[in-house]
Amino acid sequence: MNETLRLLYDKFYTPLPMVESEQEVETCHRQLIERLEKPERKLVLRIMDAQGLIAEERSVDSFICGFRLAWELANELNHFETNRHPSPEEETEMDA
Repeated sequence: MNETLRLLYDKFYTPLPMVESEQEVETCHRQLIERLEKPERKLVLRIMDAQGLIAEERSVDSFICGFRLAWELANELNHFETNRHPSPEEETEMDA
């Protein structure tokens, strides 16, 4: 099921444009590259990659949780409507 939801996420999710934030990250990244030695640069890149993966996984998890919530609400509403309106036979019994 999670794989199906992941495919739905990939199909329908459109990332928000975050031009200012992306430019700030790029600017800070360039400053770090200029100031750090190669081992430290690799470490910073690993941190950035890990943070990107965390953000992506959280986004997918949020989508899946929202989808499941919507599914449960729809199911609950369906049962609510079914249980709320008596059938014609029940209406006749109530009138008697």
